[in-house]
Amino acid sequence: MTELPCELLAPAGSWESMTAAFRAGADAVYMGGPRFGARAYAENPDEDGLLAAIDLAHLHGKRLYLTVNTLMKERELQEELGPYLEPLYRQGLDAVIVQDLGVLAFIRNGFPDLDIHVSTQMTVASPWGARQTEQLGACRLVLPRELSLEEIAAIHQATGQEIEVFIHGALCYCYSGQCLLSSLIGGRSGNRGRCAQPCRLPYNDSHLLNLKDLCTLDILPEILEAGVYSLKIEGRMKSPRYTAGVTRVYRKYVDRFLTRGHSGYRVDEADRELLRQLFDRGGFTEGYFRQHNGAEMIYTGEKPRFRETDEARLRKLDAAFLTGKYQEPVSGHIRIIPGEPVFIEVKCNRTAVRHTGPEVSPAKSRPLTRKDVERCLQKTGDAPFVFGELTVELEENAFLPVGILNRLRREVLADLEKEICGAYRRVR
Repeated sequence: MTELPCELLAPAGSWESMTAAFRAGADAVYMGGPRFGARAYAENPDEDGLLAAIDLAHLHGKRLYLTVNTLMKERELQEELGPYLEPLYRQGLDAVIVQDLGVLAFIRNGFPDLDIHVSTQMTVASPWGARQTEQLGACRLVLPRELSLEEIAAIHQATGQEIEVFIHGALCYCYSGQCLLSSLIGGRSGNRGRCAQPCRLPYNDSHLLNLKDLCTLDILPEILEAGVYSLKIEGRMKSPRYTAGVTRVYRKYVDRFLTRGHSGYRVDEADRELLRQLFDRGGFTEGYFRQHNGAEMIYTGEKPRFRETDEARLRKLDAAFLTGKYQEPVSGHIRIIPGEPVFIEVKCNRTAVRHTGPEVSPAKSRPLTRKDVERCLQKTGDAPFVFGELTVELEENAFLPVGILNRLRREVLADLEKEICGAYRRVR
């Protein structure tokens, strides 16, 4: 799967968060559906919504990973998981994230072309465990948050799997997937997607179990150099604004390191402040990457210092990533020459579609102008595309009804959409 030097992976707890993440620079999102996801209370789409989300991701050159990371009952595994995944698999789902070893084996046997990512909830925290999951058929390992950079590097060297780690967001007091506190005191199991987060509550008038949020801006270079491929942002329960803002900040610094290296890497305080304004649990921590543990990782309950909100910057963020149409720029070329069929070609990345129409006639009164053609083709409406580049080859005295141009635009863009999405479809 690896095509990029690294991947920025964002949470999508809703359709709005997904589009915000993509527009802000995420290479992929992880999303849950109506079943088997570890965030049962997120605004997870239904089956039709997931099918549309898969296509949307692919139209924009992105990826979508489905969370199937709860522990399952035998009936769910044997009778319900297969029918749930089948239409998504055929649509072109990029990967599933799993916690349950039985689920891993079931998907490997039943959906052999589907990539499997081992969830952090499986708690694979050693080179030996990494080799075992690779032998079982997983292509990516999402490591626990509790590992150091040295431990991550050792696991990377022991496996051919892609390595994924969390770089920003909430931290669990316990190892992910191993905490039973919510289940024991409230009957809501985190391993069934219903964690009530009792670790965030006060005990003896203090928040003794409440960890600060993870923020790794300052150590991104070290994380990548440890062998990490996928940089994962936590937050499927958070707002689209949060998703857009955090994704945009990390996109900036991933690209800064990839283009400038260590010598040109520095973090602007304004971006650190934006992350605090988007969500503040009482400060940030670098987690376990460079230390085993420590009291400074805990937010004990004192109120964070008063922080003025940069409303102008937040409104700018909303305008850039949360409003308006989300359309992929394409390049187009149209040739309109009297006596020849009209010809149009549209390209999106490596996909090209060509159409011809009726013969162009000589103008009897008012000939077509370049502005006429451009104005007509740029009216892409609700199509997922917009012309970022358009060249018009037009001879003088040419005439073509505007209705023909409209029809050609609709047909060629519809076929481009089918061509792109069709490349991901699977058949049994």
